[in-house]
Amino acid sequence: MSTTLRVTHRTGYHYAGAATSSFNQARMTPVSNVDQSVLSTRMEVSPPAWTHAFVDYWGTWVTAFEVHRHHEELQVLSTSTVDVHRRQDLYRSASWETLRSPKVLDDFAEYLEEGPLVAAAPELADAVRALAESSAAPNEFVTYVRDLVGQRISYLPGVTSVTTTAEEVWTKGAGVCQDLSHLLIGALRSAGVPARYVSGYLMAGDGAVGEPTTGESHAWLEFWAGDWVGLDPTNSGEVANHHIVVGHGRDYSDVAPLRGIFTGGPAVDMFVEVSVTRLR
Repeated sequence: MSTTLRVTHRTGYHYAGAATSSFNQARMTPVSNVDQSVLSTRMEVSPPAWTHAFVDYWGTWVTAFEVHRHHEELQVLSTSTVDVHRRQDLYRSASWETLRSPKVLDDFAEYLEEGPLVAAAPELADAVRALAESSAAPNEFVTYVRDLVGQRISYLPGVTSVTTTAEEVWTKGAGVCQDLSHLLIGALRSAGVPARYVSGYLMAGDGAVGEPTTGESHAWLEFWAGDWVGLDPTNSGEVANHHIVVGHGRDYSDVAPLRGIFTGGPAVDMFVEVSVTRLR
């Protein structure tokens, strides 16, 4: 069965002393794929701006825009309606031999790279290697690693930032969805399982039809073991019809919802609001 969701994402910046020019990229438009169909989407920028939309290297829709006028606030409003019909347990299970083949190592090289945001702490890497050696298949191994990370890391907002590394999160023992995803991605890659970061939205709970609920700009991951399989470490691993995919990348830096530079005032504060309404 499918679920139809309308997501409204309002974000932007308040500039202290105002900005005179700003150059930005927004990745806030959901993508159509085998698990979801975008029925409608619209992005509005205030103050009105020149915009250009394109699909980036990772397959994510990007809206680039520029504002060349005095402004104390920049606001981006993205509104999309998405029909989610996510497959459950319909993926193939590749063997360790397949994952270690030259073709897989070449095809998924970028999703095996242990970059600075995701690189596993030495203690975690050692534990993961032991789990890989004792696991009969990659999908079984992924479950063990998910449980290991879940036992160690608590969900706690406010203790990390977008630049916090997976190794720092492991030491702190706490973080948010982005941190848990980075941790698990790095752990899987260290054992040779391709893994990619997913940026999107999540509707908490079921929600009554037609009633807006407070949503989340959310992060989870997908690992490759014959097919790409979703895994949400923040919500017991399940990726279901309440998840809406915006884009993929190696880590958060590839799919930040809004990123840019500006000239003018000395400081800036960012704001974010997400609302999700179940239509069917």
